Amino acid sequence: MFWNFVLRLCLACVLGLAIGFERELHAKEAGVKTHLLVAMGSCLFMILSIYGFEGFYEKDHTSFDPSRIAAQVVTGIGFLGAGTIIFRKNIIRGLTTAAGLWVTCAIGLACGCGFYYIAMAATLLVIVSIFLSNVFLKKYSEVYTSVTFIAENQDMIEQLFVKLKKDNIQIKNYSIQQFSSEGVNKFTVNVDIKTQKRENKTEFSALRKEFSGFEITAIE
Repeated sequence: MFWNFVLRLCLACVLGLAIGFERELHAKEAGVKTHLLVAMGSCLFMILSIYGFEGFYEKDHTSFDPSRIAAQVVTGIGFLGAGTIIFRKNIIRGLTTAAGLWVTCAIGLACGCGFYYIAMAATLLVIVSIFLSNVFLKKYSEVYTSVTFIAENQDMIEQLFVKLKKDNIQIKNYSIQQFSSEGVNKFTVNVDIKTQKRENKTEFSALRKEFSGFEITAIE
């Protein structure tokens, strides 16, 4: 059984790596290493749950439930997934990554049970589903973007907001803070915008060519 267990662990690593690689391409918090370890760890827990206590099965006054360790793994992975979810300024990020860790855990458990084809099919479905969702959402979904920039005067801020509205970029909320730099008063502006296309993040950066006197410091 040793090599059979090694095969299960290796397959779990490969499948976890495949999902993690897709997340890594999109610069997500949990990437290749995280998904690989989650898949391999859950696979090992499943093997231990099924085969780790075989020597005690025939003893009197003992009872075992092979699913109890797997149940704890499913519960425990929720804490790891919660750590990837970020809530900032009414915008939630990381839900897909958290769900990816959860399904990667399930794939690892399937490998531990010896359900190789189901595990591979699930991995393929995850990758294809995320890819197709990204393609669809890129065209039709509304995207929230937080932009922080420094402006030299309030008139320029007002002109910039007018330009954004003309380009059908909705301003959800914004904050302006005044500060002094080398004896010159400037303004730090943080604005949350809602757009229909992800490309508008690039369009916002291009506004620097039209408006002189402001500097973008962060786009999230």
